[in-house]
Amino acid sequence: MTTISASTSYPLYTLTTGTSSSAAATAASNSSATTAQSQSATNVTLSEAARAALAQPDFASVIASARAELDALLVDGAKPADIDLGKLDRRQLFAISSNADGKFTADEQAAAQAEQQSRLDDSLAGPLAVARVTDDIEGIYSAALAWLDGASTEEKSTPAWTSQRGALIEAQKQLATDPTTTPDVDGDIVADYIRRMTAADDPDTPRNFDAVAGDVRAALDAQYAAAKAAGKTLTFNTVQKNGQPVDFSQFDSRSLAAVALNQNGKFSAEEVLAAKQEMQRRSSSTLLAGLQSAGARDPAAFAKNLISAYASMSPEERQAAGWSDKLYSAAVASYNTAAQLANIFGDTSSGSGTGSALSLLDALNASDATDDGSSMSLAGVLGASS
Repeated sequence: MTTISASTSYPLYTLTTGTSSSAAATAASNSSATTAQSQSATNVTLSEAARAALAQPDFASVIASARAELDALLVDGAKPADIDLGKLDRRQLFAISSNADGKFTADEQAAAQAEQQSRLDDSLAGPLAVARVTDDIEGIYSAALAWLDGASTEEKSTPAWTSQRGALIEAQKQLATDPTTTPDVDGDIVADYIRRMTAADDPDTPRNFDAVAGDVRAALDAQYAAAKAAGKTLTFNTVQKNGQPVDFSQFDSRSLAAVALNQNGKFSAEEVLAAKQEMQRRSSSTLLAGLQSAGARDPAAFAKNLISAYASMSPEERQAAGWSDKLYSAAVASYNTAAQLANIFGDTSSGSGTGSALSLLDALNASDATDDGSSMSLAGVLGASS
């Protein structure tokens, strides 16, 4: 297991060694010999990290500035819990939350800790939005590690920082071993964040569709960034060469529907068209699976499969896939006339492949009337929705 030490730091400088020579000549007029002496000189070149560290104020100055900032905010009876600490930098917040030099009250420490937590949560919000779409939480762990690694030297020297980073490393190892199982590690700040963010979610209530669209926007933006990092352009068609094709494989159908419907204008015309095409492909796959599962001689089973698929979809998914209420009504009507359809099939010749599929759809045409006399042919509705 990789051990992360709180004392680990960047190199403060690099050494480059060169040789310079100086000649010492004797001034004797009758001498033809010269004596050369060489001496080595060491040049010290500071690294960028070292120069940045030297440019920062010492921690005593940070503590003093944090105290002064708080005093300026705590006027007219304001309480620490009510003031805005957004202008304080991360080192100042750490100074307050850790009660550096004993200069801060318990209430001030609590306020600083709340601001620290808020900033961590903000850094994980984008990766969580992506994970809601892709069901892949590894990106949240990478973001959390980046957040911890951005801490000051003083913060990194604490046992809490070392423990939290070690927990994230262990969680990543567990994910790499089994991506389908949620990591179980004490002190895992990502697991704590996910629990807090999803605590109010009702598993029986679909997530707000505008929120879903926001999640999908973040997921697509992540694909754009990944393509750019690879020196490519994210593409939405197979015509463009040397691009990185968009990957909808991990998007659930409701997320895909958010793009296809584009109700809040978050997506481009190219993104919308690609999402609609993917929704049509999935819809066709669902219909084909229902047909194959039912078998050519059981139209009632096919209708039942459609009813089940329809019920499992959200209203937005049905709209994006073109599954109307008329399709549902036609499926119900076909299921209710199973006996009639069975008789019809009893008169048809047995077969397989295309002929069987056509026989099934021909039989579904027999269930083509509702109480109001309107046409409700399941085969016709399927043709209209394709």
